[in-house]
Amino acid sequence: MFALTRLARCSAIRRRSLAEISTYLQPQRCRCQASSTKARLNELDGPRLGQPTSVSHPHLIQPHELVPGLALDEFQQRRNKLMHKIQSYASTFGDNYNGRSTKNHMVIVGAASKKYMSGKIPFVFRQNSDFYYLTGCLEPDSILVMTIDQGAKVESMLFMRPKDAHAELWDGPRTGPELSVPLFGVTEAHDLGQFETILGKLVSGLQPHFWFDMKSCDLQHVREGVIKTSSTENIQLLPVHTFLEGLRLLKSPAEMELMRRTCSIAAQSINEVMAETRPGQSEHHLFASVDYKCRQRNASYLAYPPVVAAGRNATIIHYVDNSQLLGPQDLVLMDAGCEYAGYTSDITRTWPASGSFTAPQRTLYDMVSVLQSDIIQLIGRMGGETLDQLFQSTCYRLGKYLQEIGLVPKESDDYKTLVSQGYRFCPHHVSHYLGMDVHDTPNVPRSRALEPGMVFTVEPGIYIGQECTDVPPEFRGIGIRIEDDLLINKDSAVEVLTAECIKDRRSLEQLCQQAEAATDSA
Repeated sequence: MFALTRLARCSAIRRRSLAEISTYLQPQRCRCQASSTKARLNELDGPRLGQPTSVSHPHLIQPHELVPGLALDEFQQRRNKLMHKIQSYASTFGDNYNGRSTKNHMVIVGAASKKYMSGKIPFVFRQNSDFYYLTGCLEPDSILVMTIDQGAKVESMLFMRPKDAHAELWDGPRTGPELSVPLFGVTEAHDLGQFETILGKLVSGLQPHFWFDMKSCDLQHVREGVIKTSSTENIQLLPVHTFLEGLRLLKSPAEMELMRRTCSIAAQSINEVMAETRPGQSEHHLFASVDYKCRQRNASYLAYPPVVAAGRNATIIHYVDNSQLLGPQDLVLMDAGCEYAGYTSDITRTWPASGSFTAPQRTLYDMVSVLQSDIIQLIGRMGGETLDQLFQSTCYRLGKYLQEIGLVPKESDDYKTLVSQGYRFCPHHVSHYLGMDVHDTPNVPRSRALEPGMVFTVEPGIYIGQECTDVPPEFRGIGIRIEDDLLINKDSAVEVLTAECIKDRRSLEQLCQQAEAATDSA
């Protein structure tokens, strides 16, 4: 009886949803007031949409949010801001930009496509970061087209996979064009199959400047359609990534909260992994443990393949085999972060498998710890006004500290030599931007002045391989890195977003030893 009652209720909901859908005829155009749109959306059958909503997933998404942590109007503001930035930039060249006098502009950004590891076995789908940043849409194969005319009016349209009962039986619900206007707040929505036809009409009518990043688009039919249309209309394609990355670089207040959340998840998870580490475990087990603990705190998955390197493996900067056993005298270097609601964290900690540092390990760890503290204190000051300056300062100070502990000759005291020695033992940049991607906004130069809204890493390290015969034997085979994620907040203060992840040497030893004592007692 209960099953029949439930089935009848589901059927009633489905009839109600179909009645709602029938009020939206293609092309879907946003003619209703925002309050009316939200009211309709709240009445829709949430599970029939192509992604979680506050109706279907109230435990993850608040009523005012499109996706966790972000409201619909934030995505609309991003689209408007992008288009106005592009138009404003072009206007600085006068009435003629790129050989054309029009003030109309068009931007096309494609979603990611599903990728397969073999046959019909898919990889976990991850949306294209730029597309997600502008739409909040999590469905594959979709296309966003944005235009701005000479009156500075911005319009946006989505091309979505159509509803398909058979496909949805296998792969889950699709939103379809029918509900994309109220869900994503765009002006229009169309069937994906109409893309080339509608694009041709739009370009022919507007004769816009045409902005599209060919290399970053997964979708072959989009690339082909864009090339055909631009060729037919004799319009040059212009790269949009500079403008998009410029927006993504500076986090909004809502994005800052998401960065705090993803960093907290990873920090707490790594703390637990460090406390549970014992000699004889496998690097692979620690990999599995940090992955599990992040997901238990509602992260989607790890943000990248983690480095879990024991002993001399830690001298390999991007070691990802993660298959060796932990020796009793080994240090463990873990570089791991997670993705929560589309935003990533990136943390590195190094700790002793046994719970106690050996004397050489302690010397090097304390040196790297002091170095990182120094560099964080430099942010925004002379020698720390850009990420490149932070790197230069790191190399110099590392060279100086290595000299103080006797690993670099005393006579090597000029600035250039000390920088070179520092780079020898830490041959990677000390910082990168962080956000929706781990190495976020890669086209933004690291020579750009730091400013409020930026999130970046500070990750000095030291790697002494067995082949370093000019270094005393007790230091060989040791790799140490300490990495934190930092935000320059709206008040221009520097926040260490990953501060709760333990890194003080004495606190680390206490964490590991207390956990071991509790295990032994049990």
